[in-house]
Amino acid sequence: MIDDKLISWLLEGDVSIQYQTYRDLWGVDKPQLRRRIEREGWGAKFLSFRKSNGHWGGAFYLPKWTSTHYTLLDLKYLCISPGNKTISETLKMVFEKEKGPDGGLNPLKSVKVSDVCVNGMALDYSSYFQVKEERLKSIVDFLLSEQMPDGGFNCHSNRKEKKPVHSSLHTTLSVVEGILEYERNGYTYRLSELPEVRHDSHEFILRHKLFRSHRTGGIIKSDFLRLSYPCRWRYDILKALDYFRLAEVKYDKRMNDAIDALLERRSEAGQWKCARHPGFTHFEMEKSGEPSRWNTLRALRVLKYFGKVG
Repeated sequence: MIDDKLISWLLEGDVSIQYQTYRDLWGVDKPQLRRRIEREGWGAKFLSFRKSNGHWGGAFYLPKWTSTHYTLLDLKYLCISPGNKTISETLKMVFEKEKGPDGGLNPLKSVKVSDVCVNGMALDYSSYFQVKEERLKSIVDFLLSEQMPDGGFNCHSNRKEKKPVHSSLHTTLSVVEGILEYERNGYTYRLSELPEVRHDSHEFILRHKLFRSHRTGGIIKSDFLRLSYPCRWRYDILKALDYFRLAEVKYDKRMNDAIDALLERRSEAGQWKCARHPGFTHFEMEKSGEPSRWNTLRALRVLKYFGKVG
């Protein structure tokens, strides 16, 4: 059972936190609460930063965390209404202007091959916000053409020199998050191929026990154990476990090390703190180093799904 005081603390947070607490921890959908996300709190604040040219920040991908790309990702994770008209208008503009010759969204016209990680994230929020399937087909084609022999993906595949021979956890998770959202929203193009693609990528992540070298068993990067929110393009164990929950992947013993690491980071009060990545933002939803409702909510729903609450 999840402590009532912890639930009460979560419900004192932003309306987006309230909505997901009811939905994910109590199994109660509150559509009237969800409708409030675009009118108040963090959702309304993000929307208010949209400029008259239809973009957030300076352009589709600049500057990094305040750009249209990352703002749309933030809005998606708030669970703002998928039918929001303002967001739909921006996405229409993005798909008309940002497509590269390989069919991917490519904000850097000087680079001929699109970035796999960017397109995985773009498929994620574009599917959520119900972009027309015809516009998404070339992104799906591009991503599937980039899968590597080990089952995952690597955004460095667009480099002219030193092309990768091994997939990246960062990129692989971004891509499968996008594919899952595409599947969940009723799209049909190449649908028969996608479960196998995701399965192979799951195996890539699990072979690494979510954060360990498949050769030495050592920690690949200490940042993989650093729980951040918003995650942006960066990978960590909580982001991966939350994806597996959403994808309804069954418990696998190769998740144990990551689950243990997650539990080790829980405070005596049952909360998790939040780290942040450097860079200018529209505003800070939470302060780094302090108890985080985002991370606590995400950790609790992961532990509940895998039967580790208690």
